[in-house]
Amino acid sequence: MSTQIESRYAVGPKEVKGYDTQQLRAEFLVEKLMQEDTIYWLYTHYERFMVGSAVPVKQALTLETVDNLKAASFLHGRELGVINVGGAGTITADGETFELGYKDALYLGRETLEVTFASHDSATPAKFYLNSAPAHKKYPSKLVTRGDANVLHLGSLETSNERHINQMLINTVVQTCQLQMGLTELKPGSVWNTMPAHQHDRRNEVYFYFEIPQQQAVCHFMGEPTETRHLWVHNEQAVVSPPWSIHSGSGTQNYSFIWGMAGENLDYDDMDKYQPSELK
Repeated sequence: MSTQIESRYAVGPKEVKGYDTQQLRAEFLVEKLMQEDTIYWLYTHYERFMVGSAVPVKQALTLETVDNLKAASFLHGRELGVINVGGAGTITADGETFELGYKDALYLGRETLEVTFASHDSATPAKFYLNSAPAHKKYPSKLVTRGDANVLHLGSLETSNERHINQMLINTVVQTCQLQMGLTELKPGSVWNTMPAHQHDRRNEVYFYFEIPQQQAVCHFMGEPTETRHLWVHNEQAVVSPPWSIHSGSGTQNYSFIWGMAGENLDYDDMDKYQPSELK
């Protein structure tokens, strides 16, 4: 079993103004997710947020602590959110087993000691997408199936952004300290997500893009509202969005993405919106 981790420090908008494409991708794009028989982590210094994946194929994978945490167990002072974007699988947490199908989610609270990830079928392995944030209190673990989500229907085909927002690990569905997660599905014919674009000055956010066909891509827009930049993103890659940055994207066809965030509060609508006419 292999656990891999890398760390990235926070950077500010003044520095990013001078970045070229290579620097932008190195700082904000997460390209190493969904490695077979590997738990991969990126530890960011935005809210100490961690983004990762676990893909058990030949064997079950055990959640191990990492040196960055200086803790006896991974969830000693953290909470964990999981959404499965692969085949059926199980997560066992302190002896309790949870079955996760495609697009099902699981919340694991602080002080959960033993966590293992397994697939039902190695030919179609589970692909567990992971988000983790520091936690001040222990809340119960909870499975949230796709059917349990609070669903928002937004946008329209006329503006190319008709979409379903599945709120899964948010405070109206499950108790968390600061972690929030959900997934957005764009309808055929729609390509724009998160429009109007917005910032979260009181939290960070990470977008994980999936259901992108091999020959297609998503252009993710970031940066200050009047100093925007872009990153071309492919299937099962993620973008780290700092608090000062907008986050929005447009694909060469419809796709889905998982959003995860942590920060000052649990108010889902705490955002500073910018209309298309304001962006530069």
